[in-house]
Amino acid sequence: MDSDLSIISMHLLGALAAGGIIGMERSIHARPAGFRTHTLVCLASSLLMLVTLYQWKWLPGVPMDTIRTDPTRMAQGIMTGIGFLGAGVIFKEGLSIRGLTTAASIWITAAIGILMGIGFYLPAILATVLTLGVLSAFRWIELRLPSQVYAHHALRFDRDDVMSEADVREFLEQHGFSVANISYRITDDGAFFEYRMVIRTTTPENTVKLAEALRSMPRLRTFRISPSGD
Repeated sequence: MDSDLSIISMHLLGALAAGGIIGMERSIHARPAGFRTHTLVCLASSLLMLVTLYQWKWLPGVPMDTIRTDPTRMAQGIMTGIGFLGAGVIFKEGLSIRGLTTAASIWITAAIGILMGIGFYLPAILATVLTLGVLSAFRWIELRLPSQVYAHHALRFDRDDVMSEADVREFLEQHGFSVANISYRITDDGAFFEYRMVIRTTTPENTVKLAEALRSMPRLRTFRISPSGD
């Protein structure tokens, strides 16, 4: 009995440590699911796998050769349930989608908890280290990779004083942007004409410069620049 308690304690403490380490990285970056969330996810996954691992403890008097439970079904149930929790941290902020990386980190934390629960310590520890590497080191690499920045852009003019589309495209090109797609709209009251478009650039600093240039245009009634992100 003492030996079983020691093993169970090792499984749970290992899950507690792994989940806490990953969650701490998320908390440092002010993510919606942080230290406590990841710790509880990993601990719960380990605990549920222990239920399967020690099924003979909670089925007393039943011969083991008569039990035909599949331990992988518990793992499948855990990962399915974690999907709902992961979806809860994905949210729309303006026109951007946030929380995808945090949802992925919750999912991998649950997997690590499963490994801790069945006593696969080496792969669980390796997975923890690799996860921290992806969340930390890969962030540094990602920031230095050449990539295009997209933004949702809207311009509003008086209906009788509209800047031509050709001039709009030329103006954006002068500030380092190209137009990915464009749509047109007249407001419900018929007083204004709007361009709505998705623009892109390889230099994020161009967004500030574009906003300053648009602010100085007297014929422009309103504008909006909403950078999109993962």
